Amino acid sequence: MIKTLISNIDELNIDKEEIKKHADLLAKGKTVIFPTETVYGLGANALDEEAVKKIYEAKGRPSDNPLIVHIYNENEINSLATDISEQAKKLMDEFWPGPLTMIFKKKDIVPQRTSGGLDTVAIRMPSHPIAREIIRQSGVPIAAPSANISGRPSPTKGEHVCEEMNGRVSGIIVGGDCDFGLESTVIDMTSEKPMILRPGSITKEQIEVLIGEVLIDPSIEGKADIKKAKAPGMKYTHYSPNGDVYIVSGDEENVINKINSLIEKQEANNLKCGVICKNKNIDKYKGQVIGLGNNLEEVGSNLFNSLIEMDKKNIDVIYSEAFSNTGVGRAIMNRLMKSAGYKVIEV
Repeated sequence: MIKTLISNIDELNIDKEEIKKHADLLAKGKTVIFPTETVYGLGANALDEEAVKKIYEAKGRPSDNPLIVHIYNENEINSLATDISEQAKKLMDEFWPGPLTMIFKKKDIVPQRTSGGLDTVAIRMPSHPIAREIIRQSGVPIAAPSANISGRPSPTKGEHVCEEMNGRVSGIIVGGDCDFGLESTVIDMTSEKPMILRPGSITKEQIEVLIGEVLIDPSIEGKADIKKAKAPGMKYTHYSPNGDVYIVSGDEENVINKINSLIEKQEANNLKCGVICKNKNIDKYKGQVIGLGNNLEEVGSNLFNSLIEMDKKNIDVIYSEAFSNTGVGRAIMNRLMKSAGYKVIEV
């Protein structure tokens, strides 16, 4: 058990001296959890192989699952990666700092452990002021996957991070709720045509406005097996609560009726049931119901938190409405499908 330094920091009034304590931990090869605009990240010096090893140990993460390297300044990319295309520069100009991760050919300075054994490196420049300040003060690029036990829902609230990770890392910065609630969009810039490997709040449509057609990796829809993960979250079961998750898809009225029918059967077997849905349907369901919001942006922001809350209620079976598979909805459905192990009930 590691003694964990926990600091509460207001992102609107950042205590730089308190952040320095955590930045010093990172500079010394320790692990620190901090908020980003997407989800909380579990960070270590990306260039220190032993420090990165501690990330995998804290998460129980498979070592061939690559990590994202977080930088403070766009110029830092030149020391980490090669072959930075004009298309990539356009995306940086538009979306950095922000929730977009780009994959490039890596330089030798990036350890194999950071890249999951690949010859590429995933890089992003976060916009969250606490994340930016801790990277700046540490003076090193920070490898940081989501701050959860591997396979569990990603945390978007400081309280959830402390509950799960206290004693597993050297430092935790609690800095409020994350804005987007879904991890960054990951796009591979090394292929002939840029390819989205993980959808996020920056959408395919937004990217194509800038650089033309981009492809979507077939695995996003669960259509291909992944032998070697090219980006975080591609290869392994992710975002799974303790309860069994099912997605119910079809006409809205049919979905509501089907879920309620399923809940009646499960409750007859003494199983506790939960539903996650759009806010407008909260009162239409049996069981424990959590509303995700009124639009896709709100649904994305609240998705992981709802799964964690279902665990707190000791829910055995969770039913979710399906959502539109366009724009941000593509990212929502990607996370939901992985959470459910691709179990979909069509009605």
